[in-house]
Amino acid sequence: MGGVTELTVWRTFVTVCRLGSLSAAAAELNHTQSAVSRQIAGLERQIGVPLVDRHARGVRPTAAGEVFRRHALATLNEADRAVRAARDVHDGPCGRPLAVGAAPSLASGIVPEAIRGLLTQAGSIRWSLVPGLSAQLHQRVIAGDLDIAVVTDAPPGLPHDPRVDRRFLGLDDMVVVLPVGHPQAGGGPVHMQTLADQTWVEDNDGSAALLRQHAARAGVSARIDLTAADLHGKLALVATGHAIALIPGVLTCALRTDITTVGLVDPPTRGIYTVTPRRDPHPSAGSLHDQLAAAFASGIRLQTP
Repeated sequence: MGGVTELTVWRTFVTVCRLGSLSAAAAELNHTQSAVSRQIAGLERQIGVPLVDRHARGVRPTAAGEVFRRHALATLNEADRAVRAARDVHDGPCGRPLAVGAAPSLASGIVPEAIRGLLTQAGSIRWSLVPGLSAQLHQRVIAGDLDIAVVTDAPPGLPHDPRVDRRFLGLDDMVVVLPVGHPQAGGGPVHMQTLADQTWVEDNDGSAALLRQHAARAGVSARIDLTAADLHGKLALVATGHAIALIPGVLTCALRTDITTVGLVDPPTRGIYTVTPRRDPHPSAGSLHDQLAAAFASGIRLQTP
């Protein structure tokens, strides 16, 4: 094996390890299962050691296979960067799409606003926006899937990794979202003790952790009796009077009309950052960061982290 053929087999092996199934890998790669099996067997013969264990529920890498998988994945990512770099030279700086990731609350308003500013400033740029949890987006930047991600340090926090640059944008005050007819609607900031008897709904562990930490500091507990599948479901439960919820302050300008917000005294906060790869940065990633910084400066209280 050699050249492009070898990379194809390595990609097949990495896909099999990720999915844990020959048939699932075959479907994703548009191969037959027998072709995938032959590629794995050929790779094992070439290297001279077993790379996968086959069991009733699929396959998993052996100890040697896991070591090979990590190195193979790094090689494949580097090969993909090489292809992109060659195309960038041929197509010019506007030829490469800008892949943007953002936490759901940021993808719902401030990131699209910043992208609009980027397009106004730089002209036509192909781009895509992928919502996701911060930890997942961080890994996708490292893997080369995203050129820039807008993430938060809400629990469990962000890892430190020398392969990425992380730049602070601002601190986002969390607020409480209420149905319009709630007794606290329209008032000023409230102490957490005022809301101690309320039913809360949460849609992710990070927000729930911030809520519990804030309640504990106030000497009370938060009754998180309801769980929503996502942010939209969380807001729907609030709008229909089933619960109240903690949400990021960046969302207040994009809320539906049947809910409102109230501030908290000494509210919990989360830091907002951009994460970009140190190698092969996209030519427009820095400009998008600047647009995001401007958007945050106009709508969010900025502090030193």
